[in-house]
Amino acid sequence: MEAVVFANTNEMSHEEWLAVRRKGIGGSDIAAIVGLNKYKSPVKVYLDKIGELPEEEAGEAAYWGTVLEEVVAQEFSKRTGLKVRRKNAILQHEKYPYFLANVDRLIVGRKEGLECKTASEYLKDQWNEESVPDAYFIQCQWYMGITGFQKWHLAVLIGGNKFRMFGIERDDELIAILERKAYEFWNNHVIPKVPPSFDGSDASSDLLVAMYPEHVEESVDLPGYFAEKLKRYDELKAQIDELTEEKKAIENEIKGYMGEKKYGFVAGRKITWTRYTTEKFDKKALKKDHPDIYAKYVSESQSSRFMVK
Repeated sequence: MEAVVFANTNEMSHEEWLAVRRKGIGGSDIAAIVGLNKYKSPVKVYLDKIGELPEEEAGEAAYWGTVLEEVVAQEFSKRTGLKVRRKNAILQHEKYPYFLANVDRLIVGRKEGLECKTASEYLKDQWNEESVPDAYFIQCQWYMGITGFQKWHLAVLIGGNKFRMFGIERDDELIAILERKAYEFWNNHVIPKVPPSFDGSDASSDLLVAMYPEHVEESVDLPGYFAEKLKRYDELKAQIDELTEEKKAIENEIKGYMGEKKYGFVAGRKITWTRYTTEKFDKKALKKDHPDIYAKYVSESQSSRFMVK
């Protein structure tokens, strides 16, 4: 099986590229659809595909990821001796035309590809010698499913000074699952415009705030099935409270044994109990005494609060 060229991207503007991506499921979409992308939820993918996703600016991480893509590709080539080239096209599955792949690089002379990533120093533990973040592993499998390739390479620059490379072998069983999930998502949600349910991810929470940034002083009668969900909500809250108290009791028992000591050791584990002083900034006093200074430096952000009585 070989991929089909869906659209040439050589002279395509960014807006045109985004429009083309909405016509199918790409490598970053599939991880979200199966619940393995903490930055994107299935609902966000759905809204994007039907053109109703609230506009959002690309962050610094996305910007520098694009800028440094060529650097990562060149370093991979230098370290492996493999020549890479751009594929200035969005590829599609020969059987399912809405399965899309916008690959970073292809390996010259081999049926293999390369995905280039950058990552924060804070995320270095997600990239160890044996594994990569689930979302990127899924992305590479998706590309192999579309291209028919047996291997995909993943290169990452971490914190601007750590370079790591991984070889990912094709998993036909996993690819079949991804294709089934993508087929169901596209035909059960995108085509009939039936949104999937919101999940419990931070991505869904952030999306809800972006979709509904303001409230109105009105009410709505919820469907009856939410009564059962709220019973489960109460059960979970009670369990969380109980477990939190039990966790705190263990902490306090250890602290009582440690006394004034900062460190404790047991069974190969290190416990640290640090005391420190914090300063609390009185925003109310500043606003009252110096409203002009307060207004100059304060910034607003959207947030929300959910309560059940």
